[in-house]
Amino acid sequence: MHSSETLTYPLKRSFETMTNDTCNKKELSPLLEAVMTSKINWIPREYQLDVFKMAMKRNTIAHLDTGAGKTMIAIMIIKEVALSLKKQPSQKKLIIFLAPTRNLVQQQFNVIRENTDLVVDFYHGNIVGNDKNINGHKVDEWDAAAWEHVTNKNQVLVMTPQILLDTLRKAFINFEIICLMIMDECHRASGSHPYVNIMKEFYLKAINKPKIFGMTASPVTKKGVRSAEDCEDQIMTLESVLDSVVYTLRNRTELENVIPSASHRYCFYDASKFLHVEVKGELKSSRLKFEPQLQSKFKDVDRKLRKRLCNDHAKIVYCIDKLGLLCAYEATKLCIENAPKAVEGSDLFQQSFSKYIHFLEDVLYIIEKSLANGHKNILDSGCDYKTLVAAGYISPKVYELLQLFQSLGEATQVLCIIFVERIITAKVLDIIVKRVADLSHLEASYLTGNAMSPNHQKETLESFRSGKVNLLFATDVVEEGIDVPKCSTVIRFDMPQTVRSIVQSRGRARKSDSEFIIMLERGNEKQIKHVCDIVKSEHSMMDRAKNRDPNTSIVKPSNMKETETYYVESTGASVTADSSISLIHQYCAKLPRDKVYTRKPDFKCLQVEGLYECEMTLPPNAEFQTITGPPCKTFHLAKQIVCLEACKKLHQLGALTDHLLLNNEHSSPSVLKSINITKGGPRASLYELCQKMHWPSPNFTSSECGDTYDKRTSVITFECHISLTIPCYGVIELKGDPQADKKTSYDSAALFMLHELERVGKIKIG
Repeated sequence: MHSSETLTYPLKRSFETMTNDTCNKKELSPLLEAVMTSKINWIPREYQLDVFKMAMKRNTIAHLDTGAGKTMIAIMIIKEVALSLKKQPSQKKLIIFLAPTRNLVQQQFNVIRENTDLVVDFYHGNIVGNDKNINGHKVDEWDAAAWEHVTNKNQVLVMTPQILLDTLRKAFINFEIICLMIMDECHRASGSHPYVNIMKEFYLKAINKPKIFGMTASPVTKKGVRSAEDCEDQIMTLESVLDSVVYTLRNRTELENVIPSASHRYCFYDASKFLHVEVKGELKSSRLKFEPQLQSKFKDVDRKLRKRLCNDHAKIVYCIDKLGLLCAYEATKLCIENAPKAVEGSDLFQQSFSKYIHFLEDVLYIIEKSLANGHKNILDSGCDYKTLVAAGYISPKVYELLQLFQSLGEATQVLCIIFVERIITAKVLDIIVKRVADLSHLEASYLTGNAMSPNHQKETLESFRSGKVNLLFATDVVEEGIDVPKCSTVIRFDMPQTVRSIVQSRGRARKSDSEFIIMLERGNEKQIKHVCDIVKSEHSMMDRAKNRDPNTSIVKPSNMKETETYYVESTGASVTADSSISLIHQYCAKLPRDKVYTRKPDFKCLQVEGLYECEMTLPPNAEFQTITGPPCKTFHLAKQIVCLEACKKLHQLGALTDHLLLNNEHSSPSVLKSINITKGGPRASLYELCQKMHWPSPNFTSSECGDTYDKRTSVITFECHISLTIPCYGVIELKGDPQADKKTSYDSAALFMLHELERVGKIKIG
């Protein structure tokens, strides 16, 4: 452990020793010539070669428009580096390609696999590419041996930055073996983003630093830039964090021929005249009525349900104000459809869940009684949309959007993305458009972030790429990086909030004669000023980037302050004050479940002579219960430091391994007081245990026992096979005794499993 200080490491660039000085040669390297005759017959454009040469010369952030082919430049760099590594076969080196979202990870993995002969795999969340499970474990459960297998097998790893950061902190990958690190959407490198922490905790301290290549359509990300100096400051800060120089094209002629510029216009809508005071008043009364009724013995469940109830209420009110009553009605139906389900067979949960559902049903009734009879068919052919606006059924903003859609032309000519801020807006507008008879020639869908399953996202993107879907309502998940076709129209239903947002969303309109449309409220000076500021910021960004000479630019040394860190000497694993809170929460989450207390730490702030002390209490089944940290200037810092001290203590007590993971062997078995042997009892006990231990549910498969079939009595018996997967342990499989019916055979198998779990030390019965 050491004190905080400002890092002043010299920003070394030792990559030049790995490869020939390609950029100083008049002729291209043999590898680059091979790229130009690759299996997909791809020939790099002059501006791509220009960026490539600069990137081979020094750490570079490529500032190019969406669709300019930044990834193909990265492919050229990867191939050049891989070629140089063949000259040093005794040294194991890795190329790391980082992308901030799971969609981008898989997309970039596919591009690398299709355009190189290198061994490559991808990792995001719990999903991996070719090694779908190593010893039955997912990525976040891998140990040092699993990661050693991955690094020995592959030449290129494509992953999210958080996975790389976690793996480096656990000392499963040595940062020194990374020779090239590509950062997609690198403008995200600010604050406490994993990009920043990778650079701060590992890059700056490395003796042999990897080559850095960043990719972005907008190195300036803030909402507005007051001056060119502010813009320069943002660019220099990004350069400092990534130890790289921003490089863009001075001559954009070729690029503009490749990527047609969309015409830019504004669509103005009237301010809504309906406040719907009475309806919103009834909704508020309903919330105040039902919220206090969400009470059971499970405080965590009650708290989450109350939060969900309040969030649903806020979503519905938002739809009333911004979209109209019809949209709010559909939003309420979506809330009911997406409501969490009570745990099967648990009466204790059911009452709170029922109250929550009753609230949503009450909301639906309140809104429906404000709508005319037959409102479900109100958008049929011949509908007078202005009448709907006058009644408050749809907002003027939605009306103008429908008018835009009607002006787009035939379906074969339309490929349109509509950007919205909120997930509920995307879902509701998708439903409304599908009900509009006059738009039946267009097919709509929506695409959001983590609210959608990966498969659903993939199917939606494929439908849009193929032209099956014409109108795609999307949140900012589509702004960055995801490969979508050249759109004929891009509409900002909700205003862009940053320079990055406007640049990247406009970059989707790449079809000839495409349009980029921003919707603004008529007479709203605040909105107009906001958009004007963003446009000015973009011009400043482009001017400053073009006028900088990358050959003479000097990256200012990083001034990132190093936080206090605990190191495990035997492995090199580390936890910082910044990451310690997360590690403590992970530790608590993996403790056995219990109905009496929650599996999370509790923090109390104590003020001592103008300073802050933090007292943390862990769950009763943790290795220890209470710890108090030293006085600090702020409560947040005090919270970080007490968590860091707790991590250190948990490791010293053996509750955390030398890689700072939960030590399963050290944790005591869960106690099961008794087994209910009545019908259904063993199964209930096993399900309760799995929920408590955070294990997946067991799998039961019952089949008839042919050899015990008695023709004289016509009795068929059943035998049940059961399997249970225990994280970081493995799969237990066995079968129960033959029984007269299926459910009893399940009980027999469950009883056998419980006793087997006791035998292997996972639980203690009695």
